[in-house]
Amino acid sequence: MIGLILLVLLVLVVGGCLCVVWAERGGPRWARAVAAITLALGELVRHSSKKRRRLGRENSSGDH
Repeated sequence: MIGLILLVLLVLVVGGCLCVVWAERGGPRWARAVAAITLALGELVRHSSKKRRRLGRENSSGDH
């Protein structure tokens, strides 16, 4: 079951990346919309990752 969920997630990510490339080349409106959503989700994940790393450093610096 977990494998199926990961496979679906992988297909969505690859599809989103393809839409970003297609939208850059002047694809249809729906591809541009999917590309915008994909890029926004990527920024959200990147921001969340940076925030998590920053919090981890603050917590570990007090231990030394």
